[in-house]
Amino acid sequence: MIFLGVDGGGTKTAFVLITSDGEVLARHESATCYYLGVGMDKARETVLKGIEETCRRAGITPADITYTFLGLPAYGEVSADVARLDAIPQALLSTERYRCDNDMICGWAASLGCQDGINIVSGTGSIAYGELRGRKARCGGWGELFSDEGSAYWIGCQALNLFSRMADGRLTKDILYDLIHEHYPCGNDLDICDLVFNQWQGERGKIASLAQLACEAATGGDKKTREIFFQAAHELALMVDTLRSSLGFAANENIRVSYSGGVFKGNDIILEAFAYELSKLNGNYHISLPEYPPSLGAAIYAAKLNGTPLSGQALKQLTVHGG
Repeated sequence: MIFLGVDGGGTKTAFVLITSDGEVLARHESATCYYLGVGMDKARETVLKGIEETCRRAGITPADITYTFLGLPAYGEVSADVARLDAIPQALLSTERYRCDNDMICGWAASLGCQDGINIVSGTGSIAYGELRGRKARCGGWGELFSDEGSAYWIGCQALNLFSRMADGRLTKDILYDLIHEHYPCGNDLDICDLVFNQWQGERGKIASLAQLACEAATGGDKKTREIFFQAAHELALMVDTLRSSLGFAANENIRVSYSGGVFKGNDIILEAFAYELSKLNGNYHISLPEYPPSLGAAIYAAKLNGTPLSGQALKQLTVHGG
């Protein structure tokens, strides 16, 4: 049997084909399929071309795929669009052989191997998702304009705010100020407005990319920028703790918590702060390293949806060769 996982995100879409034995047949990455940002037609094109290219790399056709799970950003957040999103793969896959849902499930399935627990995502956006004995719940993920706390976009916005206050003297200039000038040469400080509003057109992914500069500044000792990451960690921990109640974990029950998304990659500041914030809350939390990348999580979930979950040996094979 062959399973396809599709992990959509705010900046890219990842595809992976695996077998029931845990062999990775092919991978592919393309542009984002975030339809609220690029439009439904562009999202459909990205998904369909991605499926075709991944199959081409594996030397198979879409008809050879046993089951597919597609994690699509913003799925379920606009009720009127759900049917159209569900129909996206129909040009290549029969409806009984795939399921679409929110991309938060990819992170959960990957980080916890489809086992009970909670996963927090901090990528371009942020969201928490968990399962417990068949119950499912989510927290956060309301969009970048008024939510997505602790995400790369949120951090990018906070970094721009910090830059503006450093630039006009409300705060002392520090490492972040210099880094932004190094990476985006400006004749004067106000040229940052031209960059963000005119050149970038407020593009979500571009603003989110500033989180990397903020991390560099924080690691270098910029205290005000470090505070951004401490606040981000606090917000992410609150989402996890809210799900503890929503899912009905018992007071003394161990709760596995894992994480995914670009903000956590190579960023000890956020992970250490997140662990500290969780430790202050009431849950019996145990942080686990993510077991697989989200695209593999989508493929593992596809096998589960097909009624043929991967064996322990197959999952171990993925750990060795597919991570």
